[in-house]
Amino acid sequence: MVTTGLVAIDATILATAVPTIVADLGGFTSFPWLFSVYLLTQAVSVPIYSKLADTIGRKPVVLLGIGLFLLGSILCGFAWSMPALIAFRAIQGLGAGAVQPMAITIAGDIYTVAERAKAQGYIASVWGVSSVVGPTLGGLFSEFLSWNWIFFVNIPLCLAAAWLLVRYLHETVERTSHRIDWAGGVLLTTGMSLLILALLEGGNAWEWLSVPSVGAFVVGSVLLVAFVRVELRAEEPVLPLWVFSRRLLRASALVGVGVGIILIGLTSYVPTFLEALLDVSPLTSGLTLAALTIGWPIAASQSGRLFLRLGFRTTMLIGSGVVVLGTAGLAVASTHPSIWAVGLACFVSGIGLGLVASPSLIAAQSSVGWGDRGVVTGANLFARSMGSAVGVAALGALVNALMGGQTPTQNPEQFGDAVTLAFGAVTLVALATVAAAASMPRTTVEHGSVGEPAAAGSD
Repeated sequence: MVTTGLVAIDATILATAVPTIVADLGGFTSFPWLFSVYLLTQAVSVPIYSKLADTIGRKPVVLLGIGLFLLGSILCGFAWSMPALIAFRAIQGLGAGAVQPMAITIAGDIYTVAERAKAQGYIASVWGVSSVVGPTLGGLFSEFLSWNWIFFVNIPLCLAAAWLLVRYLHETVERTSHRIDWAGGVLLTTGMSLLILALLEGGNAWEWLSVPSVGAFVVGSVLLVAFVRVELRAEEPVLPLWVFSRRLLRASALVGVGVGIILIGLTSYVPTFLEALLDVSPLTSGLTLAALTIGWPIAASQSGRLFLRLGFRTTMLIGSGVVVLGTAGLAVASTHPSIWAVGLACFVSGIGLGLVASPSLIAAQSSVGWGDRGVVTGANLFARSMGSAVGVAALGALVNALMGGQTPTQNPEQFGDAVTLAFGAVTLVALATVAAAASMPRTTVEHGSVGEPAAAGSD
C-alpha cells in the first residue's frame, strides 16, 4: 500500500502545480511532455520489469523501481528548466514502471480471487487517500512554498516503502536463466517517442506537413512495425504478442487503453481549465480534481462484490456506461464553468473508472498462472500507460493547435473552447471503451498457483 502510494500521490500532485511550474519555468506548449515522457518510459519499461519479475522474483524488481523513482524525484525537485524537468520525469517514469505493476502483481500472488477483491479494495483505498492528500499538497506547495516540494515529498515515502518491503516481503523463487529483449525495448521506446514527438510538435514547433513532422511519424511507424517483427521471433520478447491473441486479454488491454486516455485527459486539463477560466487557486482546483480520484477507489473497493456476483463483463459494462455519463457531463459543464458541476462530473467519471479498471485487470490476472501473471499484469498496465502517453500528446496537439501559440492566461475564452473540445474527444474514447468492455468473453478460465489444475470460472 505504501509502495502504491508513491505512484498514486504523484498522479494527482503534479496536475495542480502545472500552471505554477509553467509560470516559473515557461513552456506552456511543452507541459504535456511532463506527463507524456513519464508515461512513455513507464509504459515501455513495464514489460521488461514484468519479465524479470517472472524469472528473478518480484522483490528485487520493485526495490529497483523505488530506487529509480527516488532518484528521479530528487532530480525533478532541483530542475532548473522545463527541458531538464522533462528529462528527470523520464527517470521517474522508469521507476514507476516497476513500482505500480509489481505492487499489483504481489497482491495477485498472495491472495485468491475472492480474497483479491478485498485486497484490491485496500490498495484502492490508497488512491482514495492520495486523491485528497495529493491535490491538497500540490495546491499548498504551489501557493505557499514552491512547486519543487511536490517532488521532494516522495523521499520519505520511497524510504518507507523500501524498508517495509525489505523487512516483510519474503518470496521463494526458482531462479532461471533469462534473456532480455533489448532490441524490442529499444524499437518500442524509439518508435513511440517519435510518434509522440510528431503529435506534440506538429502544428507547434513544426508545420503538420513539414519534413520533420512527417519524418518523425513515418520513422516511428516503421520502427513499430519492426518491433512487431522482432517480437514474433524473439526467444523471450519484451512484450509477448500472445497476450493480445487471447480474446479476454485483448479486450482487457483495449479497456486499459481507454482508461489511460480518459484518466490523463481529465487530470491534465481540469486544474488548468479551472485556474484559467474561474481564476481559482491551485488548492481549489486540486480539490475539485480530487472528486475524480475519490470516486475511483470508492467504486474499486466495491467492484469485487459486483464482479463476483454479476461477472467481470457485466461489471465493466456498467462502469464504462457511467464513465460516458461523467465525461459527457464534464464536456457540457465546461461550456458554463462551475466548480461544483465540474467536481460532480469528475466524481461520476471516477465511479465509472473504478468499476472498469480493477475488474478488467483482475479478470486478466485470473486467466493465467503464476509464471505468466507478471507478464499479463505488465501488458495490461502497459496498455493503460501507453494510452495515457499517446492520449495526452494527442489532446495536447489539439489544444495547442486551437490556441495558436497563446497561453491560457492570454486568451482564456479560446482556451475554454479548446478544452471543451478535448473533453468531447474524451467522451468519444469513453464510448469506445464501452465497446471494448462488450467484447470481453462471458466465461474465462481461472488458474491457481503453479502446478495446480485449472478450474472453470464464470465471467
